[in-house]
Amino acid sequence: MRIGFAGLGNMGGRMSACIVRAGHEVLGFDVRAENVKSAGAEAAGSVAEVTDGSDIVLLSLPDSKVVEAVVLGDDGVLAHARPGQIIVDLSTAAPDSTARIHGLLAERGAAYLDAGISGGAAAAEKGALTLMVGGEAEALERARPVLDLFSSDVFHCGPSGAGHTVKLLNNFLNAIALSATAEVMVAGKKAGLDLQVLLDVLNASSGVNFATLNRFPKIIHGDYLKGGLTNTLMLKDVNLYVELVARLGVASPNSSGPLASFGLARALGYADEISNTVVDALGDLSGGVRLHTSEEPAA
Repeated sequence: MRIGFAGLGNMGGRMSACIVRAGHEVLGFDVRAENVKSAGAEAAGSVAEVTDGSDIVLLSLPDSKVVEAVVLGDDGVLAHARPGQIIVDLSTAAPDSTARIHGLLAERGAAYLDAGISGGAAAAEKGALTLMVGGEAEALERARPVLDLFSSDVFHCGPSGAGHTVKLLNNFLNAIALSATAEVMVAGKKAGLDLQVLLDVLNASSGVNFATLNRFPKIIHGDYLKGGLTNTLMLKDVNLYVELVARLGVASPNSSGPLASFGLARALGYADEISNTVVDALGDLSGGVRLHTSEEPAA
């Protein structure tokens, strides 16, 4: 199966590199040509060239607006799609946009899978991502040998849009955990607590979450685990979640917290920094607090 990849940035580049390390060639395109080389892909001149030269086309793009431009734009994926081809959108996108693109590609005989990813840059580097996939089960089974090259768990979540829906639900919980834990850790620092002991208590108690287990044990020593989702992208994902639950008629009083926290981070100059730096934005507003000491410079 010939593999194509459009969008070889922070996450796409790592996924492509996993495929290449497994011994497969990747035909890649990115607006930054240097990303194609660093991902180990063969450079294509356009998205159209990637689509024409591939049996399965993987997309890893910033948002639905970009996905729609790449797929539906002049000389885009849709214009070059053919019967039997599989397009897999690994972006975080709006489910209603996903379903619309699915329908248009189906008219050309091509399958469209929405595959939300979780695990961040570290999991992408190791080929251990979790994938939540929407679309036809038969198309997923055909795509699975490729998806398995950069993932450890692949879940079929339902019809088109279901994968991106599950992704938004997961990312909202991630945003809640990260922003709330950041606030707690700043409070702990100002209260004079030993932050390692605080984390040990949280991780043995009901306050345990992904951030207390995997993020803050590093952050308190100045390692922000750079390379993952930025504050701008985290805010985008939370906004997509709010739009989703509004369409579903679900009340969302808890969304105000992460919207405020990651919005603050953007406003204070952390827009393009990893979302873990939300703790520094909260620290800035709390008197210039940093969790790590001056002897442990931020990584």
